[in-house]
Amino acid sequence: MNINTPASIANTPLIDIFKFITTLSILSCFTFASCSQQPEASIDYNKSYPSQDGGTMISAMTGEPSGLIFMVAGESASAAIASNIFNSLLKYNGNLDIEGDLAESWQISDDQKTITFKLKPNLLWADGKPLTSADVLFTWKTVTDENTRSPYASDYQLVSNAEATDALTFKVTYGQVYAPALDSWASLHILPKHLLAGQDIRTTSFARKPVGSNYYQLSQWNHGENLKLTRNPNSVLGQAAIDQLVTRIIPDNSAQFLELMADNIDSMGLDPIKYSRIIPARPELKKNLNLYKELGNSYTYLGFNLKHKPFDDIRVRKAINYAIDKQEIIDGVYLGLGINISSPYKPGTRWSNPTLKPYSYDPEKSRALLKEAGFTKNANGILERDGKPFAFEIITNQNKEREKSAVIIQRRLKEIGIDVKIRAIEWASFISRFINTGDFDVVILGWGLGLDPDQYNIWHSSQQAPGQFNFIGYNNPTVDKLLEQGRSELNPDKRQEIYHTFTEQLLADSPIVYLSAGYGLTAIHKRIEGIVNPIPPAGIGYDSHKWYIPKPYRRNQISAN
Repeated sequence: MNINTPASIANTPLIDIFKFITTLSILSCFTFASCSQQPEASIDYNKSYPSQDGGTMISAMTGEPSGLIFMVAGESASAAIASNIFNSLLKYNGNLDIEGDLAESWQISDDQKTITFKLKPNLLWADGKPLTSADVLFTWKTVTDENTRSPYASDYQLVSNAEATDALTFKVTYGQVYAPALDSWASLHILPKHLLAGQDIRTTSFARKPVGSNYYQLSQWNHGENLKLTRNPNSVLGQAAIDQLVTRIIPDNSAQFLELMADNIDSMGLDPIKYSRIIPARPELKKNLNLYKELGNSYTYLGFNLKHKPFDDIRVRKAINYAIDKQEIIDGVYLGLGINISSPYKPGTRWSNPTLKPYSYDPEKSRALLKEAGFTKNANGILERDGKPFAFEIITNQNKEREKSAVIIQRRLKEIGIDVKIRAIEWASFISRFINTGDFDVVILGWGLGLDPDQYNIWHSSQQAPGQFNFIGYNNPTVDKLLEQGRSELNPDKRQEIYHTFTEQLLADSPIVYLSAGYGLTAIHKRIEGIVNPIPPAGIGYDSHKWYIPKPYRRNQISAN
C-alpha cells in the first residue's frame, strides 16, 4: 500500500491537482529522454493517414508478470504480455464468434464428445522450427500434469484421450459432454515441445525467455522496468503493423498519468477521476488523447478466508455484507462508473440472474446478525466473542481504487464495532506470500472472466490447492453439483437455469461481497491509429495488430526507462 503517499488526489482541490501535475510534467521532460523534441502545437493529431508499418507503442502496467507461461502464472499481467507472443487453437473475433487461430478447421462428433482439429499448414515458431500437433499434445499433457499445478487444469483433465494423429491433426475425446470445450481451446496458449520437453514448467527459464508463434516476440525484459516486444517475422498470422511494443512497469497509477502527460507512454488504464474530471478539463490532453469506455467482463469483490474464524460463520459474512454501502463505493471511488451486482456474471447477459438483488446497506440488520453470532461490544466499542476482539486485516494489491474501497469499508465496519486494518502489497509478493499460501483474513481483488459461464475453477471445492483459484476455501456440495451439471449441459436454456440457481446459492452463502462491476477506462494517444470505434463486443484491443503509427506522429527519440 502506498500508505505514505500525500493526501489522496480525490480529496485535493482540482485546481491544485492541475498545478501539481503541470509542475511535475515540466520536470518530467527534463528527466525522461522520450519527451517530444518538437513543439506539441506543431503536430495535428486529428489528421488521418493510411496504414503504414513501423514505430513503437509504449504502454504502462502496474504489476510485473511473474512469468510468461500464462497457464502457470494465472494472472492478468502475464496474460496481457503472453497473448502477444503465443497462439491458441481457436480465438474469438470482434463479435465474439469462435474462429481458427492455429486451427484451420475443426469437427465435432455426433455425440459431442470428440473434437478433431486441423492445423494450418507451414506453421513456425519464432525460432524457425515447425509448429505441429505434437506441440499441442505436449501442451495438453503439461497443463494436465499434477506437478504443473495449473489453475486451469480442470478444464483439460476432462479429456479422456488426446492424440496427434499426424503433424496437422490433433484429436481430443471427452469422457462426457463438456459444454465449454471449444471455449477452453481458445484459452490455452500452445507451447513449443522442442524447447520445453523434460523441463520443470514451474521453474524453467523459458517463462522469462519465451519463444512463441504470434505477432510479437520478447526481445528484452528489464526486471522492474519494462518488457520489449518486437515483431515476429515468423508469425503464423502475418505481420503486425507496429514494429515494437514496450510495456513499462509503473506500479503507481498517478505516476503513469504523469508519464502519459509528458508523452512518455501512449496508453494506460485510467481511474474514474482522470477519465471523468482531469482529462476533460485539460484542453491540451483532450487534443492528444482518445478516451474509451467499455463495460468489461469483470468485477471487484471483498473475499473472506472461509478457513479462518469467524468467517466460517455465515451470519458474520452476511453481517459484513449488510454493513458495506456498495453504492457509496461506486459513487465515491468510481464516480458512478460502476454497477451494483448480485452475481459473478456480466450484467445484461443471460447468465446474470435478473431476480437476484444485491445485499442492501442495512447496519441494523448487520448488528442483529452479529449479536446472534455471539458478539457483544466491549468498553472500547469493539465487538468481541469469547473475550477475543473482532479485528482483522484487509489486504489488497497496490491498486488505488481497491485501497480507497478498503478505507470506506474500514469506516463502515468501525461503525458497527469491527476493527479493520488495511495493507496494500506489491503484486508478486501479494500472490506468492498471501494468496497462494492462504495467509490472509480478507482480500479485495477482482475477477476477469471468460465468455462461457463455467466457473468451476473458482468455486468448486476441489480447486483449493496452492496456486488454484478457490483460495478463499469455499465448499458447498450443492454448488459443486451445479457446477458439474453446468459443464455437461449443452442446452443453453437448461444451462441458464443451472447457473441462475448457482448464483442464487452463492449470494445466499455470501463467501464474498460483490463491490461493483466496473468499466474499463482507457486513454490512448491519438498517434495510434486503426482503433475500431465504437468498441466491438470483444473489446478495444482484440485487433491491436492492425493499429499503426503514421511516420509524422512517431517520436524522435524513445526511452522506455
